[in-house]
Amino acid sequence: MEVRFREIDPFNCWIWLRFPMALGQGERGYLETALDSWFFLGKLGGFNAENLQAHEAGAELSWLAWDGGSAAQALPALMHNMSPLEVRGDWARFWVDLGTSDAFGLDVLINTLQCLDRDIVEIEEVLIGGLQEEWPIEEEPDSPFERQGS
Repeated sequence: MEVRFREIDPFNCWIWLRFPMALGQGERGYLETALDSWFFLGKLGGFNAENLQAHEAGAELSWLAWDGGSAAQALPALMHNMSPLEVRGDWARFWVDLGTSDAFGLDVLINTLQCLDRDIVEIEEVLIGGLQEEWPIEEEPDSPFERQGS
């Protein structure tokens, strides 16, 4: 699975997936469930790199002293919105307003897609950001924020 980042506007980000052939219903169901789960974690603030206490503790997690005060002081990192998955031939796309969530969330998405690629459905390419000439955007999904230049 090849992953490429293109121009990214965190409040208006399209993510494109290319498969060797059109998705079956079962494969599409797995993908949609994974994307919905990823979004809900992001909407609830799960991708906040400012508060990764267990990760930063390293391999020794026994008796970790979790600092609730430090966690409460971390700035919120919330995703705002995501469109349903659209599929056309061997391509799929979805739009996401990453909001204030950290890029850590994109790493989680890529790790998830790599597991799907390995175990469920082959994914040839993941494009994060940018547009596709072959599949133009007719209408941008609603975002709670106005984009600059609109």
